Amino acid sequence: MTTIDASSDNRISQSNKRAFRNPWVLGGLALIGTVLAVNVAMITLAVTTNPGLVSKDYYERGRYSEQHLLQRAAERSALGWTSRMELPESIQLGATQTYRLVVVDNVGEPLRGAEVVLNAFRPSDASADFTLPLQEVGAGIYQAAAEFRLKGTWDLLVDIKKDGKTLELPRRINVQG
Repeated sequence: MTTIDASSDNRISQSNKRAFRNPWVLGGLALIGTVLAVNVAMITLAVTTNPGLVSKDYYERGRYSEQHLLQRAAERSALGWTSRMELPESIQLGATQTYRLVVVDNVGEPLRGAEVVLNAFRPSDASADFTLPLQEVGAGIYQAAAEFRLKGTWDLLVDIKKDGKTLELPRRINVQG
């Protein structure tokens, strides 16, 4: 018959510190630590990378995306329009700030009488999206005041239309809180 000595170090108890020397316990703790580290990495990547903005007609647009990209590039170079988007140095949450666009045509003359629209897309919340027409304030200079009500990443798309010709200018900004 075997007797168990209650004063032995091998007993199972909350006060027994030898469990942390067991390779199975250490392996379990390492597994839990690895899972937590991977989760933190995935959350960080989800917050800092591509927002995954999906358009409503994603299938149709994706079907011919390469054709459309090549066609747009050819149209853009055929137009010969050049533009410069002037944004505030620091875009602040809730502050009304001026956004300006300067456009010149293929011969270097200011592009007058164009219809210019600023589309602001919030990648994580489509209900915050808005469209803002830019007014011509000078020769080839279009501007408007806008206020962003959510901080974080926004995608801007400026549409310039004149005489049936269109130029789109994309830009990603970050609104500070």
